[in-house]
Amino acid sequence: MTGDILKKRKIAVLGSRSVGKTSLVIKFIDNNFIESYYPTIESTFSKSINHKGTEYECDIIDTAGQDEYSILNSKHAIGIHGFVLVYSVTSRKSFEMVQIVYDKIVNFCGMSSIPCVIVGAKNDLAQRTLRQVSPDEGKGLATENHAAWIETSAKTNVNVAKVFELCLGEIEKQSPSSKFEPPASKCVLM
Repeated sequence: MTGDILKKRKIAVLGSRSVGKTSLVIKFIDNNFIESYYPTIESTFSKSINHKGTEYECDIIDTAGQDEYSILNSKHAIGIHGFVLVYSVTSRKSFEMVQIVYDKIVNFCGMSSIPCVIVGAKNDLAQRTLRQVSPDEGKGLATENHAAWIETSAKTNVNVAKVFELCLGEIEKQSPSSKFEPPASKCVLM
């Protein structure tokens, strides 16, 4: 079994409160949709994902919701291979938070860009005139940040698995040798 060793990847799912991060992750892991909302503290799930013929063992970290005043913990940036930044298409404020969270991660990592997918969640609600963020705005934000973009619905199972496939693609794109390692902590002792 040479060369069949699973590649391990850590993916952090971040975004404002109640944008559908947990619903997205649970739908992907268990093919289950949770109707009620319980604020997430933090959970890590593992799932094997096949991307372009390579098997990846992924740890998916479902984080607590962020807001502009919450401190983004460095553990959500350091040691993470890829990021899924989620906003709700029905919330302009959650959309604006994506750039703030992205900038904090880039700052922690000391990089100019990160392997990332920007996700417009809850697109099943867009048909009921609740949409506040257009697909063009989502695509534009992703383009500005050299990220992939997709809209999803955990409720109707639209593009859920595609989110994590895109994230693996972004990770591999930034590491043509497939040896991308996230930055280690830049702690210096004197």
